[in-house]
Amino acid sequence: MPNRTSAKSAKAVKAAGKVAPARAGGGKNRNKPPFLQRVPWLTVGAVVLLVALVGALAVSLVPKYQAEAALRERQEQVRQLRDSFGQKFAPTEQNQDPSAQIQGVVKHEYPAGLHVDATQRVAYDQTPPFGGPHDASWADCMGAVYEKPLREENAVHSLEHGAVWISYNPGKVDEDGIDTLKAWVDGEQYMLLSPHPDQEAPVSLQSWGHQLAVPNADDERIGQFITALRLNSFAYPEVGASCSTSGFDTQNPPPYDPSEPGADAVPMDGAGLQPDQSELGGAPAGLPGGLPGGGLPGGIPAVPGMPGTLPEQQPAPGAGQ
Repeated sequence: MPNRTSAKSAKAVKAAGKVAPARAGGGKNRNKPPFLQRVPWLTVGAVVLLVALVGALAVSLVPKYQAEAALRERQEQVRQLRDSFGQKFAPTEQNQDPSAQIQGVVKHEYPAGLHVDATQRVAYDQTPPFGGPHDASWADCMGAVYEKPLREENAVHSLEHGAVWISYNPGKVDEDGIDTLKAWVDGEQYMLLSPHPDQEAPVSLQSWGHQLAVPNADDERIGQFITALRLNSFAYPEVGASCSTSGFDTQNPPPYDPSEPGADAVPMDGAGLQPDQSELGGAPAGLPGGLPGGGLPGGIPAVPGMPGTLPEQQPAPGAGQ
């Protein structure tokens, strides 16, 4: 008959056998392989989330940076092209309207300083228009690129300030062509770009009293027109006027109205409107062009570096210092 000590030892061994598997297996993880028991799942989840966020940012930002780099490259190309036109097409006292040398430029005389309000239409004689009565508020033309068609009455006022307005028919110009036009305009003072769905030409350029229609965005006459007429103080009425304005929403501008102007539209001669003499600088209404030599309104002489100053009037490096 087993003694008492042997019985106790047997019970201890039996008890140890019951608890040992639980200790060896780690409680709840006793059925998992040892490798999986050691994986820091919280850390793995955080890493996966971080990688996903980085990937999402890359997908979002890389195309943006690529587009900006492409725009800068195009801008450098058009600057070089514009510089190459400077000698022949930059306005001077002796050659006040170099656009006369550009094939296809259309010219008209228009009365200046005739304002309509935001509710009025003008019965423009051209599409897009490039002179005549216009809204008292001008479209921002400090290198503005508009994604929506502009109300014509606002855009024409920008031309009166010496800007060049490039418009394009979105049904006739592809994305690559639009990007090329943006390179001419984006960030360039006294320039603006917008779609115009009703114009016949794929691309059209407007300055005050001047228009040029071209078949594509790569036409070299675009650079010639800009060089000849942007801030050409011999060719627009309100010399020295600003193109910047805080009152014009570039993201949501006054909408273009494609309908025909009604019987109450203001005629091109501005019948019934009183010219704003502050915009005419004392010059008779309808007389385009600034003072000889690039003077400002009211007989104020041109100031180097001011809007309306011709390129050759810019001070030489070190001058005046």
